[in-house]
Amino acid sequence: MVRVGMLTSGGDCQSLNATMRGIGKGLFNYYGDDVEIIGFIDGYKGLMYNEYRKLKPKDFSGILDEGGTILGTSRQPFKMMRVVEDGFDKVAAMKQTYKAHKLDCLCVLGGNGSQKTSALLKEEGLNVLGLPKTIDNDLWGTDVTFGFQSAINIATEAIDCIHTTAASHGRVFIIEVMGHKVGDLTLHAGIAGGADIILIPEIPYDINCVAKAIQKREDEGKNFTIIAMAEGALSTDDAQLKKKQLAKKRAELPASYDLAAQIQEKTGHEVRVTVPGHTQRGGRPCPYDRVLSTRLGAAAAQMITKKKYGYLVGMHNNEITPIPLEDIAGKLKMVDPKSEIIKQIKSIGISFGDE
Repeated sequence: MVRVGMLTSGGDCQSLNATMRGIGKGLFNYYGDDVEIIGFIDGYKGLMYNEYRKLKPKDFSGILDEGGTILGTSRQPFKMMRVVEDGFDKVAAMKQTYKAHKLDCLCVLGGNGSQKTSALLKEEGLNVLGLPKTIDNDLWGTDVTFGFQSAINIATEAIDCIHTTAASHGRVFIIEVMGHKVGDLTLHAGIAGGADIILIPEIPYDINCVAKAIQKREDEGKNFTIIAMAEGALSTDDAQLKKKQLAKKRAELPASYDLAAQIQEKTGHEVRVTVPGHTQRGGRPCPYDRVLSTRLGAAAAQMITKKKYGYLVGMHNNEITPIPLEDIAGKLKMVDPKSEIIKQIKSIGISFGDE
């Protein structure tokens, strides 16, 4: 009997269920009745406190296009430097649960923090496979993560909808897109939605350059401006602040509303802010993500049959590429300000607020 554990960790996103389906169907197709799949409830919390449900073939039917996660999820329950809290050794508890179920492998569907924990569990001697989940597309080593394209679609639709009201009223609209540290989602949604200005954390903006871009459009007879802005976008002044100073400032006034006030002061234009928020990580996965997730899940099942553990099941050049978990732990994939995509988008007149 082969025993495989499975959990979804961190913020939810589209295609968690589709990925688990790929793993489950792959395992049941290969092993038949000789496989047992244990689904831990609410992420690492379930692994820690041994809260689980046994998953049967029927549990993987009808969930390909279902949003959310059938196992539930929670934010990572501990920081790496606090594995022991109030006398409770969290890593020891997870290891104990793993061994109690006699698991051959644990599949972790999660983003950066979750996969950092996967790497830690690997170091502790457990067989682990990571699957790249995040709408931010910021996991090191893989070209793409599941949930990313679905979130792009939703953010793009928000920008599309804003265009008509912005044009009707002659206003400046800021659409705040998710992404605290990385701007890949904002970049792609901004391009797809035809934003005039795109602001991302990797390229600190100068308010004078933003005002100049708005004025340029006005001089060209265009009475509105669409700004796609990552929630973690920084001005050149903000970029000089220490982490705690910036956190305090953002707690008092979110970046998008701060920018709106500055634009209104600089240009006199009426400015509105739209925040799609958690809609970007909710709802049904798009067809692209369903295909990607099915491939990643199936590949994870194949790796289990070959006893190939300790990897993130990633994608490179549209091919499945296993990446050692220790190679990605603690690393963040960011948008390169000198990349081809940035140069190309600048060449058609879209401003990033830096020139």
